[in-house]
Amino acid sequence: MALTKKEALLQAAKDLFGECGYNETTFKKIAERAGVAMGLMTHHFGNKEKLFLACGLEVLENFLGKLRETTAQSPNGMAAILDYCKAYLDFSIDPSTNWLVLVRCSPYSDMKTTADRDIMNEKFLEIHGVLIDAIKRGLDDGSIVKVEPVQTATIIVSLMVGVNRTRVLTPYAPDGFYEQALEFVKRAITPVPGQAS
Repeated sequence: MALTKKEALLQAAKDLFGECGYNETTFKKIAERAGVAMGLMTHHFGNKEKLFLACGLEVLENFLGKLRETTAQSPNGMAAILDYCKAYLDFSIDPSTNWLVLVRCSPYSDMKTTADRDIMNEKFLEIHGVLIDAIKRGLDDGSIVKVEPVQTATIIVSLMVGVNRTRVLTPYAPDGFYEQALEFVKRAITPVPGQAS
């Protein structure tokens, strides 16, 4: 099915924000990539910042849906945590997800208005919430070591962010980097036989 002009603009913007970053992406470049008149961007999105917010929110909604779907199918809390991490990393290297919109154009640094920043922050909190729920599930079913859920989720997400940025933005990631990160998380939350959890 063919994209509407609004959808074509949004997809072109996601592609360009990811490729070029926020500052280098112009309405003209987006219109040319989408094959539509520049005036339609103002009509549909208002300005570049609102267009960037729409792009970021769409990527985040898709990401959140993937994390929820993946962890819901996990047989226990440990599996849900590891499935969350794997889904996070897999999503980040799938070109169709437009992940680079979030990596290259951090909403924390590029959002100029407090209202827009708050919207993005809420979405990121939902993403953390999926992991917190998986950790609580692991605590309830005894599949993970006793940890504090919010702090542990923050540490794991920070690890995923760092691992992802190292892989997609630098030449330093060794072969099997994502797999090593998953093993690191697994070791950190696996109960030790004979130790009280």
